[in-house]
Amino acid sequence: MTSPRLRDIQAVLFDLDGTLFDRETAVREVVAGQHAAFSGELDGVTRERFVGRMLELDAHGYGDKSEIYPRLVRELGLPEPLAARLHAHFWDAYAQVAPAMPGARATLAALRARGRRLGVVTNGRVRVQEGKLRALDLLGALDVVLISEREQLRKPDPAIFRRALERLGVRAEQACYVGDHPMKDAQGARDAGLHAVWLRTPHFPPPEAAHTAIDDLGELLALV
Repeated sequence: MTSPRLRDIQAVLFDLDGTLFDRETAVREVVAGQHAAFSGELDGVTRERFVGRMLELDAHGYGDKSEIYPRLVRELGLPEPLAARLHAHFWDAYAQVAPAMPGARATLAALRARGRRLGVVTNGRVRVQEGKLRALDLLGALDVVLISEREQLRKPDPAIFRRALERLGVRAEQACYVGDHPMKDAQGARDAGLHAVWLRTPHFPPPEAAHTAIDDLGELLALV
């Protein structure tokens, strides 16, 4: 069922990973590629075991890669120096893949055509996050991009959302924020006074705060 229409929305802000960028697909593709690239050094570890355990440790992006790879090679009984090489390979390969979430490009284009101002507020490193937006060919579609490393603020701190509003020149009640994480996205945006739109995901429980929920980015077009 479609959620009630949001009123007077002039700007739509988005999370990046899991909202515009299909991070789950990207990581699975990269890790599967690692198994193939390093197969001669994996001592017979199956693709299923290597990929499955790596995805568990990754925890949908909330695992630290610098800690994950040493743990992975220890658990699999592999040579310790392999961890650093896998870690470096991950980031090199990750920069080359750019799967968009379903409907991402079409939704942004439609919102832009309706005169909405658009932006991204994301945690992460500038090089990595801007690289994703560039690979997705979305940088030109956005009025503002706030990345935690550059801003020295991280979601769910309301200050990073308020900074985005200032740069867009809109009030909190005139903006909504779309993201998949119940705390960093939905709660953070709500605390900053924006309309919080939660993109449902099986990876996280629903936000405790009141929110609008959608299953697909295209549903935004019926809301704003």
